[in-house]
Amino acid sequence: MPALRFPEFKGEWKTYAIGEILSIGSGRDYKQLELGDTPVFGTGGLMTRVNQCLMEGESVFIGRKGTINRPFYYCGKFWTVDTLFYTHSFINVIPKFVLYLFETIDWLKYNEASGVPSLSKSTIEKIIVKLPSIAEQTKIARLLTILDDRIATQRKIIEDLKKLRSTIGEKLFCSPKDKQPKARLHGFSDVWHYVRLSDICDRIRIKNIGEQCKRVLTIAAQYGLVSQEEFFHKNVASENLSNYYLLKKGDFAYNKSYSGDYAWGAVKRLDNYEQGVLSPLYICFHPNSDKVDSDFLVYYFESKKWHKAVADIAGEGARNHGLLNISIMDYFNTIHCIPSMKEQKQIAMIMNALSLKATHEQHLLNCYIAQRQYLLQQLFI
Repeated sequence: MPALRFPEFKGEWKTYAIGEILSIGSGRDYKQLELGDTPVFGTGGLMTRVNQCLMEGESVFIGRKGTINRPFYYCGKFWTVDTLFYTHSFINVIPKFVLYLFETIDWLKYNEASGVPSLSKSTIEKIIVKLPSIAEQTKIARLLTILDDRIATQRKIIEDLKKLRSTIGEKLFCSPKDKQPKARLHGFSDVWHYVRLSDICDRIRIKNIGEQCKRVLTIAAQYGLVSQEEFFHKNVASENLSNYYLLKKGDFAYNKSYSGDYAWGAVKRLDNYEQGVLSPLYICFHPNSDKVDSDFLVYYFESKKWHKAVADIAGEGARNHGLLNISIMDYFNTIHCIPSMKEQKQIAMIMNALSLKATHEQHLLNCYIAQRQYLLQQLFI
């Protein structure tokens, strides 16, 4: 019996091989089919839609090649490619229960390949599982489905908050080509003023002499300045850290590496640690608290309003092996448009409130996910 159980159910669960409770089908190639309304699933989820269906009804999918450890559920007409198995013809078990049951199985333990992970139909069919009555299956599946729906809602709340913060940021901040932003806070009407980055921030030149700090940092787009060891689970820096810049909490760094979401690189503030060291490939600086609010600067650099300042100095041939070819002097000479200190602080206060709300919602999501994992461990054998 499982460790956690609804009080109305008694007795031992019954033992089956997976092949005794359902049938397993293999996906097929879809490239010769015309486009239509039937979804085509692969290990990465929905791929396209075609005008024929391979099966119709409830099914739980499990990877045959590649991603073999992420089962998922679908109800309706569908087509699957040959990297997936699909389940059908259920006996003594309901499909939604199979989904959660499959999530408790360590599929990688049954991997049959030395390279790309793969499973065979015969291997899956021989795996032994334990099942309760249909009534208990239904109640377990209903509970976990409710939790899954709540998790999906929570993810949507967080995504909407991020979009809201981004939209507000784009309206409250100003690019150097404009004299004021698209929206102003009540009580403020003064024209924003132009500054060079060197007017409001001081370059950090302090090196890690004597290697007084061993925490090597990197910029992660979602998390900011983070420890390389924690983010990559290893240090990818050189053994000699004496030439690295030494950053204190509240310092900023500009990473000239660009990507699709960060076409002109990324600027992040060190918030998570008291100090850390950064490669000399980064441009590091500290805001002058008499001229610019540090929080205002954080959200300004999260917006796209500073991109034109960098684009103006980049010019032709600016991109080289994944790095923007921008000198330190040119970067500190970039032009930015900022308001009075009082307006900066008001904008920062609004953005901080949105960020705090998003943090609370993320914490709630993490709790739901942890609760789900606990229930999967306790409600199944």
